[in-house]
Amino acid sequence: MSWALVWLIVGIALVIAEVVSGDFVLVMLGVAALFGAGAEVLTGNPVIDVAVFAVASVGMLLLVRPALKRRLLSGPAHHTGIDALIGARAVVVSTVDAEAGRVKLAGDVWSARSLGEHLPPIAPGTPVTVVEISGATAVVSAEP
Repeated sequence: MSWALVWLIVGIALVIAEVVSGDFVLVMLGVAALFGAGAEVLTGNPVIDVAVFAVASVGMLLLVRPALKRRLLSGPAHHTGIDALIGARAVVVSTVDAEAGRVKLAGDVWSARSLGEHLPPIAPGTPVTVVEISGATAVVSAEP
């Protein structure tokens, strides 16, 4: 069996094993083994193959893996539950002041209060923005 075939089998096995681990280490080593297979095809010298594998492994583990993990793990935040309501628009159903009121938010009617105690009441039909959710009460601010 030729060394190129050995490198190829090792590379493919490591890439397949990555499916189980999911940490991007085995796939980096697998790709480096594929580089080793390429070096074997080009040079036929096992010492060069091992050197290419070593350099490719270290380079991919130190340079490619962190960048790949950073890119895949830093996707946009997906807010759920009440966190998804912060910043949402609502419409006042009954006058909202610092004490009480009601707004239609995300298809439901919520109890609400205005953001500041010294602000004038917000009239029905006025669009507002949800600043926070306090218990089951939406704290809102009138839109400019």
